[in-house]
Amino acid sequence: MLVGAQLRRFRTDMGISREQAGEAIRASEWKIHRLENGQVGYKERDVTDLLTLYGVTDPGEVEAFVALAREANTPGWWHRYTDVLPHWFRTYVDLESAATLIRTYEGQLIPGLLQTEQYTRAVMRGAQLDDSPEELERRIALRLTRQRLLTRPDPPRFWAVVDEAALRRPVGGREVMRAQLERLAQALELPSVTLQVLPFSAGAHPAMVGAFSILRFPDAELPDVVYLEHLLNAHYLNKPEDVDQFAHVMATIIVRSGAPDHTAEVLSEIMKEL
Repeated sequence: MLVGAQLRRFRTDMGISREQAGEAIRASEWKIHRLENGQVGYKERDVTDLLTLYGVTDPGEVEAFVALAREANTPGWWHRYTDVLPHWFRTYVDLESAATLIRTYEGQLIPGLLQTEQYTRAVMRGAQLDDSPEELERRIALRLTRQRLLTRPDPPRFWAVVDEAALRRPVGGREVMRAQLERLAQALELPSVTLQVLPFSAGAHPAMVGAFSILRFPDAELPDVVYLEHLLNAHYLNKPEDVDQFAHVMATIIVRSGAPDHTAEVLSEIMKEL
């Protein structure tokens, strides 16, 4: 996405159309669109030809940009899990790894980055996926590996709003849920994690349409991305008007939720009931 955003800026600064750029690399306008949106890999010849067209000729700048394009083509850490990782989720795992801020709302489940192994296992069994035992264990391993994001040296800020329903739904039974709530309590000790509970008393709210995440990145050239997951697919939104709408929803439910410093008390109360 960063490579594509910079290519777009180079092109627009020169007043060159996508059609003209496509002709320069023997490709269509649609390919330029996909390159600029980070939807395809980058061939070194195409990158150097486009840089020449855009007037980027300094050897050091060209070398640095080509190196960045090579890095963009490198498969993510999740590459060894491609057999159990849906193609539409691979982009999210990459974005998640690159984000500096992840805001998420979950109405039915504990956020994946905060799930225990047994809770994850119960969720996946409940989904009734047609997986072999080996595939199930690899799916679980993938999710647990993703969680290392929160304890790495430079973790993103993770701000989750979880509906009270997700905390009270007995996924896997009482013991599994008790361990899961304890895991959430432990996560509160991480300086990069903020967890709020949206109580039943909040009534109807604008996030009732479903779970979503908003990701922000360190480079100002990259827009925020909204991630919406469905049963068999996912949507990635980055148009400012779409992102603004979800940001407004997030701000609304943050205000309606309990304060972050009240979350530990809520978790303790629910654990006592279990």
